[in-house]
Amino acid sequence: MSQIGIQKTFDIGDGRTITIETGKLAKQADGSVVVKMGKTMLLATVVSAPEAKPGVDFMPLTVDYQEKFASTGRIPGSFFRREARLSDYEVLISRLVDRALRPLFPEDYHADTQVLIYLISGDTNFLPDCLAGFAASAALAVSDVPFNGPVSEVRVSRINGQFVINPNIDQMEQSDIDMIVAANENDILMVEGEMKEVSEADMLGAITFAHEAIKRQITAIKELAAMAGKGQTKREYSHETHDEALREAIKTATYDKVYAVAASGNPNKSERRDAFRAIFKEYWETLPEEERTADKEKLAKTYFHDVEYVAVRRAVLDEGKRLDAKQPTSARSGVKWITSLPHTAPLFSPAVKRSR
Repeated sequence: MSQIGIQKTFDIGDGRTITIETGKLAKQADGSVVVKMGKTMLLATVVSAPEAKPGVDFMPLTVDYQEKFASTGRIPGSFFRREARLSDYEVLISRLVDRALRPLFPEDYHADTQVLIYLISGDTNFLPDCLAGFAASAALAVSDVPFNGPVSEVRVSRINGQFVINPNIDQMEQSDIDMIVAANENDILMVEGEMKEVSEADMLGAITFAHEAIKRQITAIKELAAMAGKGQTKREYSHETHDEALREAIKTATYDKVYAVAASGNPNKSERRDAFRAIFKEYWETLPEEERTADKEKLAKTYFHDVEYVAVRRAVLDEGKRLDAKQPTSARSGVKWITSLPHTAPLFSPAVKRSR
């Protein structure tokens, strides 16, 4: 490995450039990258256990974003001269990254995984949080950790009527839109931010503009991963044991009944829950007593939950019927959702499933 590692530099669309580099720092991590934009520099690392802990049926992901005192040439002021715990600001940035990454791990991947993002050089006129998700995704891309990415995040602001990607702090003082958008190549995954009474069309325009910038970043991540080589082959794993015959049997026996409850328009949550439980109980009692083991019941409940998920989703998309009997274009507060998006092109991909 050369001293400068493997680098990829690209233009973000307005003359400014971002450089991503791997192979120089944190070599013992499963994946690591350094992201540079102007005077701002972040180090992102990812480490994942080779095996899942027994009994774990969820994704134990930890994402920590930390701005080191040394990034601005300072020494911590505590007695021990050590970094303090994460501030509220750092925790919020960690959550922004987590929300973009977590849904894209395979549903059956349950190994402990840690993503760390450190600000190692800061610019007083630039907020580095907009690069955190990009750095984390690049680290995953050059690792062998299974991940259905790449994904990236950008900040989009509207300044004097023009959309700007990753603006400086001085520019942001004049903006009426300030959003962090996360997306993969095809779908928007997360939007977080604030606006000053802008129209839905303006908000959609900002999201679309951000998505185009994200696509350029994802292209750069893919090219870096190809140059690094390691991330091209993901590790093999087996974290779940399934009974496909049981899964299909539950789907066949319960889907129509679950769909009928989901589309019934009953606004009483307790009654709906009892109705779903009764459907599962009815199916479970049809099995021979010797087959009703604790392990099989756990699998059966998992498969039945998947049936509920699909049925509820189809009721909303196909018939416009929500569980709470409200209109599909209404929010709880009475505020309208974005209705300018075509029904055939939803923001959220059906392939991006919920995180358990």
